[in-house]
Amino acid sequence: MRAQSTHFVATSFVIKLPVHGASNQSPARPKAGKLQKSAKRTLWELTAGQRVRYASAIGAMAVGTVFLLVVPYVLQRTLDTITTGQADWSDTLVPAGIAIVVAHALHGFFTYLRGRWAAEASEGLVRQLRHRLYEHLERLPCDYHDHVDTGDLVQRCSSDVETVRVFLAAQVVEIARVALFVAVAIPIMLSQNLKMTLVSSCVLPVLVLFAVMFFRKVRGAFKDVDEAEAKLTTVVQENLTGIRVVRAFGRQEFEIDKFLQRNGKFRDLEYRLFHIMARFWTLSDALVFLQVGLVLIGGAWFVIHGELTLGQWVLFFWLVRTIIWPVRHIGRVLADSSKATVAIGRIQDVLSEEPESEQDITDEPVRGAIAVRDLSFAYRDGQAALNKLSLTIEQGETIALLGSPGSGKTTLVNLLVRLYDYTEGTIHIGDSELRELRRDSVRDAFGMVLQDPFLYSRSVRDNVVVGKSSAADHEVEESARAADIHENIVEFQNGYDTLVGERGVTLSGGQRQRLAIARALLKQPEFLVLDDSLSAVDTKTEAQILRALASRRGKQTTILIAHRLSSTRLADRIFVLDHGRLVQQGTHDELVAADGPYGRLWAIQGTIEDEIERDLSGAADR
Repeated sequence: MRAQSTHFVATSFVIKLPVHGASNQSPARPKAGKLQKSAKRTLWELTAGQRVRYASAIGAMAVGTVFLLVVPYVLQRTLDTITTGQADWSDTLVPAGIAIVVAHALHGFFTYLRGRWAAEASEGLVRQLRHRLYEHLERLPCDYHDHVDTGDLVQRCSSDVETVRVFLAAQVVEIARVALFVAVAIPIMLSQNLKMTLVSSCVLPVLVLFAVMFFRKVRGAFKDVDEAEAKLTTVVQENLTGIRVVRAFGRQEFEIDKFLQRNGKFRDLEYRLFHIMARFWTLSDALVFLQVGLVLIGGAWFVIHGELTLGQWVLFFWLVRTIIWPVRHIGRVLADSSKATVAIGRIQDVLSEEPESEQDITDEPVRGAIAVRDLSFAYRDGQAALNKLSLTIEQGETIALLGSPGSGKTTLVNLLVRLYDYTEGTIHIGDSELRELRRDSVRDAFGMVLQDPFLYSRSVRDNVVVGKSSAADHEVEESARAADIHENIVEFQNGYDTLVGERGVTLSGGQRQRLAIARALLKQPEFLVLDDSLSAVDTKTEAQILRALASRRGKQTTILIAHRLSSTRLADRIFVLDHGRLVQQGTHDELVAADGPYGRLWAIQGTIEDEIERDLSGAADR
């Protein structure tokens, strides 16, 4: 059968069933220039709805900065007044001390407001981002999910979003703070003494240039770390999902070694990143202390030579100490900015993917005959799945699709529910072309039971009512009886409230299939699709389910995909496919009598079943 995947979403992650033959690739990445541009645009778009809070946080920061700069001014006035003999110590120190305490208290209060408003804004924005990203993933076509790693998507939805949150909470306002400090402090220093201003700010350009160079270097390192973390997450996700396969084939040591390799690569890249950052902080600290030392030594020289008062010296020292650390902190801001740029770019990669198209048309009831004409389709890898296929399924008819693996059976069903869009040929349901019907309306009209059914880690009842959440208990039980699973459910410890475990791990393969059939039957769709969904049940159970389906004949259109011909006998007509073409059609009796693949397959399966029965009977006699 054609390689395929079925996607479901549980909690806040996308869960992807195995795709055979699909390449594991991360979403396509734009070029660097486009990445930066899209990241900035996305960041600006993210602030929508929270810009007032950010403006309030910046305003509170500005007011707090004013009160903080009052402190060196008070110190200067106090020292100059005392040293010039204009007032004595007792008359000056007490008011100055009170003013300093009040200024610091007000600075702390507005700093609190700044932090609170910035945190509220960032949490609100990240909540919107998570919702937008998750909603977008829900609406992306199956073709996209076929070619990306689930672990990579999980990492983008968790780690990358958290990186953006940290940047929005801490660094957006910090950028404004550094700019305000420099914009206010430099004019104050210039108004006092030009020479001392040059001495006090000579290292600042070097520090800023050093921070920019660091930003350019560390951005690539952050990207490498992010991608290594995504690959590590993929390994963990795949192994936890397939833990039983790993143990069944004794692959624990192999998988542990693979994890150790990815983990070691991630560790090495993290070490490289921390090494770059350690060099920056060490060298930037040296530049900061150099600037402070120049202020102390240069200021002392100017005071000794009478070009600067003691109060002005203290003012310059205080201002330089106040602005030098925020300027030095610009490296941290740029580091987080580079991380956020990479994270936003990775998120934008997902958001830039085109969702499933939805035409602006009115909702119409999806019912009637299905007419397929000259339908051709190929997957992204170029492998043709259908080739000029034409067939008609009458309303209320039960038909069976039969064919070897890769013949196009499941592909046809996927096209009918618009999981993929075709470009050649037509499909009509009733009087409407399928592409002119809304996807939601089409999918609501179909009830699908897949070959490998997906069950949520919830109760039995929650899994049955997925397609009809308002169903009453008697409706749930009726659908379970029709799927021949009710007797098994009542034997569970908690009955319909029994938790089935992740992906239904506590149930057998046949129980999972029958529970999925009950889920589809409860929905009472116009079209019921059973994609080899009886493969894991025994022949007795299969017969009971087929009898239940036969009792519904004419109430809905039923499409059976099967490999066991015992299932196809229920069908009004059988379509035999080969390499995407229709090679035979007719009733069971007509096809058995005709010379063709169906008759040969019927003979082979009948012979095998007879031999098995004889062998079992002989073993019982012995």
